[in-house]
Amino acid sequence: MTRLPHGRGGWVISANRARLLTAAIMLALAVGGAGCSSKSKPVEGLGAGGGSPLGEQGMGGNKTSLEQFQQGTLGASTGGPLSDIHFDYDDYTVRPQDGEVLRANASWLREHAANRVQVEGHCDERGSEEYNIALGAKRAQAAKDYLVTLGVTPSRVSTISYGKELQLCTESTESCWAQNRRAHFVTLQ
Repeated sequence: MTRLPHGRGGWVISANRARLLTAAIMLALAVGGAGCSSKSKPVEGLGAGGGSPLGEQGMGGNKTSLEQFQQGTLGASTGGPLSDIHFDYDDYTVRPQDGEVLRANASWLREHAANRVQVEGHCDERGSEEYNIALGAKRAQAAKDYLVTLGVTPSRVSTISYGKELQLCTESTESCWAQNRRAHFVTLQ
């Protein structure tokens, strides 16, 4: 881009270059917007309603945290076949006591090979949104990796992080924060 000195140290872009730059930006926006579609296509194997990256095709009473939040039932017992695990503060290491829970979850998944699972990573309210989204992703990935080491096929396990956005408990106490530091398992068909 050609810049011309102007006045007291400022710079001006020549008129032809400005028009060219504007045309290039408009073209990029037009090409990028042409690929977007407002309708989602059904994904084979996920039922007639199609699927979504949030796992909205939950099995039976086992709904995603987002669905439960939208329905005002977040924290209510979902009756799903898989159990949640919890994490220590500012950590994504699977605790020894949660290894047994993950072994039971892996066993159920091996027995029900037609089902998939989405692992949701959650955090307590402390820390920035960005930090907690990253920490939730690490927690979900740690749980997935553990399931894979127990014989669950990696392609059957997806992960998502909700960070600190979908809290089970909203009090500012250690026991409440401990409930929110979790990996939640949602079965998908």
